[in-house]
Formats: sequence, C-alpha cells, structure tokens
Amino acid sequence: MSDQPVLDFPAPDAGDALGLGSYAQRAYLEYALSVVKGRALPDVCDGMKPVQRRILYAMQQMGLSWGGPNGNTPAKPVKSARVVGDVLGRFHPHGDQSAYDALVRLAQDFNQRYPLIDGQGNFGSRDGDGAAAMRYTEARLARISTLLLGEIGMGTVDFQPNYDGSTEEPCQLPARLPFALLNGASGIAVGLATEIPSHNLREVADACVALVKNPQLSDEALFTLIPGPDYPGGGQIISSSSDIQDAYRSGRGSLKVRARWKIEDLARGQWQMVVTELPPGVSAQKVLEEIEDVTNPKVKSGKKTLSHEQQQLKASMLAVLDGVRDESSKDAPVRIVFEPRTGKVPQQELATALLAHTSLETSAPINLTMVGIDGRPVQKSLRQMLVEWVQFRQQTITRRSQHRLAKVLDRIHILEGRQLVLLNIDEVIAIIRASDEPKAALMARFNLTDRQAEDILEIRLRQLARLEAIKIEQELSELRKEQGQLEDILANPASLRRLMVKEIEADAKQFADARRTLIHEEKKVVASARVVDEPVTVIVSQKGWVRTRQGHGHAPETFGVKAGDALYATFECRTVDELIIFGDNGRVYSVAVADLPGGRGDGQPVTTLIDLEAGTQIAHYFAGPQDALLLLSGSGGYGFLAQVAHMTGRNRGGKAFVSLGDGERLCRPSHASGTSASQELPAATHVCCASVGGRVLTLEIGELKQMAKGGRGLQLIALEPGDQLAGAAAYTRSVRFEGVGRGGRVREETLEIRSLNNARAPRGKKGKAADLGFKPAEVLRVV
Repeated sequence: MSDQPVLDFPAPDAGDALGLGSYAQRAYLEYALSVVKGRALPDVCDGMKPVQRRILYAMQQMGLSWGGPNGNTPAKPVKSARVVGDVLGRFHPHGDQSAYDALVRLAQDFNQRYPLIDGQGNFGSRDGDGAAAMRYTEARLARISTLLLGEIGMGTVDFQPNYDGSTEEPCQLPARLPFALLNGASGIAVGLATEIPSHNLREVADACVALVKNPQLSDEALFTLIPGPDYPGGGQIISSSSDIQDAYRSGRGSLKVRARWKIEDLARGQWQMVVTELPPGVSAQKVLEEIEDVTNPKVKSGKKTLSHEQQQLKASMLAVLDGVRDESSKDAPVRIVFEPRTGKVPQQELATALLAHTSLETSAPINLTMVGIDGRPVQKSLRQMLVEWVQFRQQTITRRSQHRLAKVLDRIHILEGRQLVLLNIDEVIAIIRASDEPKAALMARFNLTDRQAEDILEIRLRQLARLEAIKIEQELSELRKEQGQLEDILANPASLRRLMVKEIEADAKQFADARRTLIHEEKKVVASARVVDEPVTVIVSQKGWVRTRQGHGHAPETFGVKAGDALYATFECRTVDELIIFGDNGRVYSVAVADLPGGRGDGQPVTTLIDLEAGTQIAHYFAGPQDALLLLSGSGGYGFLAQVAHMTGRNRGGKAFVSLGDGERLCRPSHASGTSASQELPAATHVCCASVGGRVLTLEIGELKQMAKGGRGLQLIALEPGDQLAGAAAYTRSVRFEGVGRGGRVREETLEIRSLNNARAPRGKKGKAADLGFKPAEVLRVV
C-alpha cells in the first residue's frame, strides 16, 4: 500500500535540462501524492493514517500493549514525550508537536468512538482545551488496540524500510475489525478530503458477518444492520433513513444532527432545560458564544447601528431565555443548563429557539474517501468499504495460517527427528564424540535431514536425558491436528469464512457496547421570528430601493423616490408575506416583508438584502402571500405557473428558477390567483400573450403547467422570426397593454374580455394582429 505508483512525467525539454513547466508538474504531483497517501487519508484496511499507524506500532514495540496469559494485563504507562521521541527517531521524521497531536487525538474519548490509547493526565476537552505538554502526560495502548496489533508478528502484513533503512515498519496493521468505520477519520489532502463518521462496533461487526456469509447481501439488509453513524458524544440524527442510505450509497452526503436534552422540574412550577449530549464537533463553549452573539450582538463592520434582523433576533431570544450556564464536570462531561424567562414559557418554544440559532442543531458531513485496498485514493460507498475490508481480512487470515503452518511443519519435522534418535541416545552421544563430522554421521546413520541433525546437535546433554517418548508423541499429535485445521483453512474457502465469522463475533462480544447516538427522524428547525400580522404596503423603485409603509390605501403619487429614479410598483400585502426579486438571468430571490425597512425615507437598496450574482441585473419584483400564483414567462414565448412558496428560500444567493434562452429576457410576472391584502382577487381564467410585433393570443389558463421547481415551461405563443414576447398576463375580465408609440410617447390600452375573445386560440398558435397603434412592451392584469 505504501509503494509509490510510477508516474509518467514529461520528457526533458532539451538534453539534460528540465523545463520549468515539466519540473513544476513533477514536483506538484509528488507533493500531492505524498499528502494524499502519506498524511491525510486513512487506509480502508486498518483505518489508520501513516502517523497513527507508526505511533501504535512504536508503542507496541516499546512494550506498552496489554499482555498476560489472557491479554488482560495492562502495561505500565510511560511519558508521552518518550513515545513521541521513539516515533520521530525510528519512523516519523517530522515535527514533534504534530506527532503528539496525533497521539492525543487517539486518546480522546470525545473524538474517538473507541480510543486506541489509554492516556493519563490532561488530554484536552471537548470545549477546545488543549492537552498538557507531552512531558506531563503518560500513555499506553488501550485494550482494544490488540485488535490492530495482536497479529503483527504472524506474517500477516508486509513490512517496508523506515525512512533511513535502519529498521522496518508495517505497511498496514492486521486489523481484526474495520476501524475506518469504527473510529472514522477526518482530513484534507491535495484535491481530496475525507470525513468518515464513527460507527457502533456491534453493528459494523454484524454487517461484516452478514457480508461474509452472503456477499450478495442487499443494500436494504445492510442498512438495517448499520442504520447510521454512532458519534462519540451521542446526540440525535434527525435525517430521514433515505437520506442516510443515499449518503452510504454514494459515499457523500450531509446529515442533520441535534443535541439531546431533558427537562428538570424545579420548585414552584419552575423548570430548566439541560443539554446532556452535543452533536459532533460542537462544544459547550461554542454554544455559549453563539448565545452571547444573539443576545448581545455587535454592530457589523461598516454599520452604525444594529440591523433590524439583529434587533429582532435578540428580542425573540430574550423573550424565552433568561440565563445559561455550563455545569459540565468530570462526572457530567456535558451539562448545559438553560433557564427560561418564566415558568410559563412553552418548553418546545425555548428548545426551538435554541436549536434554530445555535449549533445544538447542525449538519454533519459524510465523505467516505480513503486509500483503497489497491492503493488508490477513492470515494467509496459503505458496501465497498466493508467488501474491501473483508477481502483484506481474508488475505490476513490466509497469510497468518500460512505463517503458522510453516512453523507447525518445521516443529513436526524436528520432533520426528528426535523420535528417530530417542531410543539410541547412547549411540548418538558416541557418534558425536567420535566423529569428526557428527552432522554427516548422524544423517547417514539415522537417515536424518540437515535440519533434524542440526537440532540434535544443538540439544544440551541435560535435555537428552529428558527426551520422553510420550511427551513428544503428545506434542506431535497436537501439532498434526493443528496442521490439518490450517490446511483445511487454506484449501477450503468455506472453512476460512467460518473462522473469520467466529473471530469477528468473538471480538464483538468482547468489545461491543451500546449505541450512543439516537436515530429518529424529525423536521429541521427553521428560525422564524415572531411577526405581527399587519397590513403593509411595499414600495419598490425602478432602481431597486425598497421600503414599507404601514396600512393600505395609500395613493402611489404620495410615495417619493430619489432624483432620477421612478416608482416601479406598490404591493399591498401583509408583514407575514414575501418579497420576490427576479433577476434578468431567471434567478429568484426572496426577502421577508417583515425584514424590509419602514418609515418615510428612501428605504434601502434591495441588493443589500440579497447576494446578487456579478453581472446580474434585477428585472422585476412581486410581494404577496405564499399561496399567490404567478404566471412567469420569457421573451422566447414560453411560460408556466408557480406559487410564491416555490420561490422562497433562506439562501441569500437565491435559486435558479426560470430557464431563459440566449438573448431572452424575463417578462413581468402576472398575479394569477391568491389572496391580495387589499382585495380578494378572483382566480384568473385566461392568459393573454402579446408580442412586440403586435400579435395577441388569449388562451385558457388550464392549458399551462404549474411547476414547483421552475424551468422553461410550455410554449405560449408561436412567434414570427425576429419577434419576441412582450408579456403575458393572467386575467378574468380585462388586460392593459403598455408600450411606446410615435414620438416616444408612452401609450396604454385596456381591452375587455369581449375584445380579447377575438384572439382566442389554443396554446402555441400565432394569435391575431391587434390594432393598438403602438408596440406593446408589457401586458398587465387589470381584473
């Protein structure tokens, strides 16, 4: 696995000289390969990165592993500095702090589901506290490390020279269980990264047994055995089973993880919320800092006062939360106490506020990238990881059996030689005393092999007297029985699989523990501040300045705008509604009406409320309720229906929604149905389309599709070459056409349903030429 693959580098540019481009490519490839395989990514076989493997092997060589007759006697710990020095001097010529950091991580029970090192002293905390210096802490191997190192001297894995050739180090450790899944891994390489979550030992062992017994095990059965990660700190996975399974199938995904808490009742009807388990990567200190940022916000850079959003968030949090304190201790690794404002605050309301605004609910990534059994760094599925480890384990058992069989056969050969001379010990002694070449004489007299004769000559005289036939026969019988078992394992794949299953089940019985992380699907908490449902008018200018005015019925001419600007539109809606912004590239953005600035000023540029892509201009706006239905169309003559709810989202960067062809523009959205704040709009029954060339087509609105995810839609009107759709409006009784007539004068014309019916035709037709006296630029619904 550690062999570096041969790379075909470009030939030198001329003679012995090497071009700068060729040198840079070679140097970067060598560096990338070194980082990927030598530092950042774990091995699927033993789940170790090189530095971790070297630390564990060095500690085993130092005698820091468990021993005794049953392997249950711990070694005496030694100073961590001694371990780090041995690792650096023999295997890992890098910085001492990096090696110590790796050792510390292997000993932290809040980072490792099954710590491989038993550390004594201060090895840090989940709150980000660092470990004490290596001269103060002590370390020895944990008992579970025997699953990685117990078979290291049994011919199970290959060894390679260390960095200076003075000794050898293992290429992998003979892992008896897939530690890549048990403890997981995290790392960033060159162009690659990995984020493997930890899993429960019993579940992983059961999955391995099932795959050994049935290599064609279905994904559904596999995911039943391994339902999801099992994090060291517990917590709760709230993602659906399908989301977890999709991540396992592809090797990449993201899970929603939540803290776990309990409610403690106090005197006089009071209560408090106590968090006892945190999501992975979250500390109590981080949660406290996030609450401080919410309840005592700082003015953002470049601003003079707190934003409306900051003030609103602070008020909503202080309305339910009175205080928070960290009571974590040695007996309770995590204990964060939240006190409600009053005992009458709904418990779920406090929990929702905390989950929405802190890391008590967060995302945990899954990226199963590792070095495979073939030595290549690849992103793998859960099944591929287990299958490759099973292959590695089969190879390990085969090599272990071959190694043991060779020793058994050698011992049998020696004992058979001793049997031959057992009854002739005096003659053997005489030959040795009298012969100049005793080995050759013994071989000739008793028909011994060179190996047997050498053994006879090496036996001490006192041992010759103790050569008892019964003991030799008993040992031979046991060895021949073991020989048969080993030969059966090597010759019969079914026997090898049975042995593998037996060993996995035995290891699981010894080291398995209960699952810590609860898997229970729940909806993700969405941060929502309390908004009073009030009537409001949204005012938008042509240049994108937006503000609100309380109430309805305001005359549009009373709304002033900046010099050189003009009014785009006013929308009578409510504070709980949404403002939708349409980019000229078909992207849509949403801002809650409650978050818009109020007052009689000029308002605020809408671009400060969203993250507009570079080169994108704002085309149109609409403000209204979530159930409002809009007709969206492009100048290419295509359109569809969509609700405002389909266009809203929490991402300031918006989302692609209307597909536009090259050179096409987005037409003005038309309100098709839904409740307006000022009036109950009747549901539109028809759609009127007008081209720039003056052709008009009306059709039934039922001919259009409602597309929740957006797109291009269906063809509304067949356009002449060079013509474009000026606009499309959903209507019930009348439509207004706006455009520019002769002399550049702004013109408009309203047509009633009787006139519009003259242009009725199925969707996709050319329609009829309308004698409007000007070229339409927009089509608007009147009623």
